[in-house]
Amino acid sequence: MLRTALRNVLAHKARLVMTALAIILGTAFVSGTLIFGDTAGNAYSNVSAKNYKGVATLVTADEGMRAPGDRHKTALDQRLAEKIRALPGVASVRPSASGYATIADKKQRPMGDDWQSLGADFMPGKDGKDSRYPVTSGRAPAASGEVALNTKAAADAGFKLGDPIRFAIDGPVLTKKLVGTVDTTDPRVTSGGTLAVFDTATAQRLFAAPGSFSEFSVGAKPGVDDVELTERIQQLLPDDKAFAQSGSELARIQADEITMSTRSLTKSLMVFAGIALFVGAFIVANTFTMLISQRRRETALLRAVGASRRQVVRSTLAEAAVLGLLASVAGFVLGIGVALGLRPLLNATGSNLPDGPLIVEPASVGYALVVGVVVTALSAWLPARRAARVAPVEALSEIDQAPAQRSLRVRGVVGAVLAGAGVATMLYVTTLSDSGGIDAGMVGSALVLAGAAVLAPLLSRPLVTFAGKGLARMFPASGRLATRNALRNPRRTAATASALMIGLTLITGLTVLGHSATLGVDRMMKKQGLTADYQVSSEGSRGLGKDAAHRLAGVPGVAAAVPLRTVGADLGSSAGGLTGTDAPNLPKVAGLRFISGSAEAVRAKNTVALSAKTASERGVRTGQSIKVSYSDGEDDADEKPGRKKGPKSATYKIAGVYTDNDVAPNALASLATVESHVDQQTLANERILIKAGPGRTAGLEDKLRSALGSNPLVKVKGQSVLREERSGAIGDILNMTYGLLGMALVIAVVGVVNTLAMSVFERTREIGMLRAIGLARRDVKQMVRLESVMICVFGAVLGIVVGVFLAWSGGHLVRSSFPAYEFGLPWARIALFLLIALVVGVLAAVWPARRAGRLSPLESIGAQ
Repeated sequence: MLRTALRNVLAHKARLVMTALAIILGTAFVSGTLIFGDTAGNAYSNVSAKNYKGVATLVTADEGMRAPGDRHKTALDQRLAEKIRALPGVASVRPSASGYATIADKKQRPMGDDWQSLGADFMPGKDGKDSRYPVTSGRAPAASGEVALNTKAAADAGFKLGDPIRFAIDGPVLTKKLVGTVDTTDPRVTSGGTLAVFDTATAQRLFAAPGSFSEFSVGAKPGVDDVELTERIQQLLPDDKAFAQSGSELARIQADEITMSTRSLTKSLMVFAGIALFVGAFIVANTFTMLISQRRRETALLRAVGASRRQVVRSTLAEAAVLGLLASVAGFVLGIGVALGLRPLLNATGSNLPDGPLIVEPASVGYALVVGVVVTALSAWLPARRAARVAPVEALSEIDQAPAQRSLRVRGVVGAVLAGAGVATMLYVTTLSDSGGIDAGMVGSALVLAGAAVLAPLLSRPLVTFAGKGLARMFPASGRLATRNALRNPRRTAATASALMIGLTLITGLTVLGHSATLGVDRMMKKQGLTADYQVSSEGSRGLGKDAAHRLAGVPGVAAAVPLRTVGADLGSSAGGLTGTDAPNLPKVAGLRFISGSAEAVRAKNTVALSAKTASERGVRTGQSIKVSYSDGEDDADEKPGRKKGPKSATYKIAGVYTDNDVAPNALASLATVESHVDQQTLANERILIKAGPGRTAGLEDKLRSALGSNPLVKVKGQSVLREERSGAIGDILNMTYGLLGMALVIAVVGVVNTLAMSVFERTREIGMLRAIGLARRDVKQMVRLESVMICVFGAVLGIVVGVFLAWSGGHLVRSSFPAYEFGLPWARIALFLLIALVVGVLAAVWPARRAGRLSPLESIGAQ
């Protein structure tokens, strides 16, 4: 029986390849995900190890304990460094001053994300080198007017040695000459950030204070325990002004964080791999079902010569295991390519993964092979049992039997129970008001999908019949034949379509969720009344400065520039905060609508306007007074020098009540009213809303930047950018999901090709008879193509309907954390999915139709 199984595997090589391809792709995804997880984890670990190489203890200044009135001075100075250096076991102490420095590219746009824009000092040793930052070109900075950049940032921006480099720390733009480029192992830089390196004195002035440092890197002598050394160093540090951590502890913490992040990513990718394998299981099960049907005579002969039912089952499972093993080996090799391709795919969505060698662990090989073999064997188990139940005499007398009606009825009952339970669960999910129903939603979605797959044979009859009527009108002969072929074995049609259905269900569901979230963002922005064309803000703590609004208002093309300053204030309602603004002009950029009173009335210094929600909670109305308590005031102990102290509380007249608006969510007042509670050193504007004149938005963004000195800390965001920020990375996530679920669709297409090819083989004699009575080759090919199209469209319709239902019901969970979520159907995308299904149907039928058209009538009629 084992030799029989091996012969069956090699008997039909084309059939073998098509069946194995489904498992190859699924296994490739699994192995590729595992290899990618190991590779990414190793790359991060290497970066972590290099980053703390030679560091026994890291002493860091506590930024939160700076002396009042001195923003930059730290407890770490040269005197403390000498004390640490004098401790037994200390080999070296390397002070450093570091912080954040945002570099402007040649177009005066900021480079990199804010938290990845680093600045540091270059502290040469006796050899004139700094091992943290090896120089790759030019030289290290040695004077206050010089700077060096990391090699990749300089190359990306097109900077050359001698070019002026513009950057900002937390204020005005600074310019220094580029004298060199350096490398670094800091993961924030290697994963896409930027690094600006200065001489030590300059770095101290920029990031700390003359004579101050932000951290000490302490090296230990051989044989010294870094934990014990760290404890001794901690005893020297001023209380609550600095703290020490051992290098091993820091490396362990960073490694744990890396493990958690890569594990989460690997788990997410494994979900898609599981989907691909699940879809592949449908293909394998369908293939073996057709093989068993075609080999009924052969099976009967084996039974007649003494093979037991158990031997027949074992033979079929052995055939599946051999096929699974061969496919898994090929899939693992392909998985290496998948692992190599995942990094650029994820980097394209902003992941910025570090470089590193490809890591292939033995466990990944074992998992891939075991998963491929097990999935293939399990998929073939039911067809094997079905083969073992064939009676020898029955199989010899009847080559092809229609499926028993009873099995479809039982299947219908089982499918109805599964689908009913799933629908009931998802309807229950719609009643939940928080995100705690995620588990219930996942169970309900799985039940609905399983129910749809089980019910698919019953659903195929009415849907295929309906589609067949339309095809019969357009293609009278081939249309009717294609419809009858699809209806001949509804279970086969359903199994083939189910593979496509699962992929399209997931894609449709995610697309609807993404579209609905985008609608919610639009609705939220409309509710906010944000009609401004641009929002100008600053990443620096000093804000935009008192005269920024005036400068922006003078830019040609600007119709209105309205500043916003928010101060902490208790209004006696559930939310606090008072927004200072140019109230009369605010409606031009925020669509503010007053229920009572007017924006003009808020111009007076001692007046405020309340949102409808705040007025309702306080039980006040226009014309009355309200007491406001400020979070800063005359009795604040930590008041900064240079700030004009405002009163702790004040009573204001209510000049109006406006509809709830997120631009001023609680209350608004004039700039003069809040001025005493804003830092007088900067009178910082949090943001400025810009309204452009009609037809004047072209090129306005660059003009706004120029008006503020092209400071890289300044962020100018248009409506589209603001919308994307509020919707998160929905577009990127959807694009990545399309790419990953595309694997499942490819497997589904392979299934359609495989089913059609085996169907053509199964109907060889029938096709010969049709050719003999006058059916042209063109009509035979058209018959196969139309059958393929019906199968694909059936799977697409079923997948789209199920996906929309799951998105509608599951969307209620999204609404709990995103109240603005608004369900909506992306009709254009849905139409595109149907069009793709049509194209897939046509393409999948190319080879089977070609094969059917080439069959000789006489040879086909004589085929056994």
